[in-house]
Amino acid sequence: MPAGDGRREERNRGERHRGAVTLRNRAIPTSTADQRLLDSRGRSDWKTKDAWRALRILSEFVEGFDTLADLPPAVSVFGSARSKPDSPECRMAEELGGALARAGYAVITGGGPGVMEAANRGAGEAGGLSVGLGIELPFEQGLNDWVDLAIDFRYFFARKTMFVKYAQAFVVLPGGFGTLDELFEALTLVQTGKVTRFPVVLMGTGYWRGLLDWLRGTMAAEGKIGPADLDLICLTDDVNEAVRHIVEAEAVLSAEQEAVREEAVARVAADQRAAADAAPDGPAGRS
Repeated sequence: MPAGDGRREERNRGERHRGAVTLRNRAIPTSTADQRLLDSRGRSDWKTKDAWRALRILSEFVEGFDTLADLPPAVSVFGSARSKPDSPECRMAEELGGALARAGYAVITGGGPGVMEAANRGAGEAGGLSVGLGIELPFEQGLNDWVDLAIDFRYFFARKTMFVKYAQAFVVLPGGFGTLDELFEALTLVQTGKVTRFPVVLMGTGYWRGLLDWLRGTMAAEGKIGPADLDLICLTDDVNEAVRHIVEAEAVLSAEQEAVREEAVARVAADQRAAADAAPDGPAGRS
């Protein structure tokens, strides 16, 4: 290859966005913010860099909280960026996005291609709000064209917080390591009571059946999880069933929360009556 072609190839490295900053070609760093944060070989400079990095991390949380605080009820949808547009999971994701939008939910995805783009497209074409939470990667994916509201994150943990905090449910379609990471993050948070109970739906029975068989036949059989933990997962191929499961779970949770509020109001009223009766000029005091 001629030397000029090599220089052009080196220079033409694409484009990356960081908020108001656009990086192209040689200005694009060869590592990500997560890599630099977690690299133990750079400990010697922690006093000068890590303290400032903490402020950058804080800014990502502030940006996410501020941007997403006014979202309507939403559902986070996960799945592979590598899925082809005509794959079964992409067709399912597009149908799911439309059904969620018609049920009144915004759809949150990672904002990338594949299953994420299909879910965003389904929501957008049904008149719903499509949200994309992107992430800085060594290979630039970019946000898909169906995202209405987008945030690009440097750090996975800040992004994962937004997926959980602003969703009423998780729907997980076929995917890879990142999809599994989000699935088990959600299950762990629900199992340990770190978040208010919310449904986790797996779509694609053929894809997930082996995993569930292992969870049941190995993990639960050896007592590493309890039988009730498997009930945290709804497995289906039916989009309507998935949406119905989410809507019903939200209704049950709302009823429980309303019952707790009514009980608290009744308790306060009873305490006030008891205090009035015990007062010197109250019924008990006059007797």
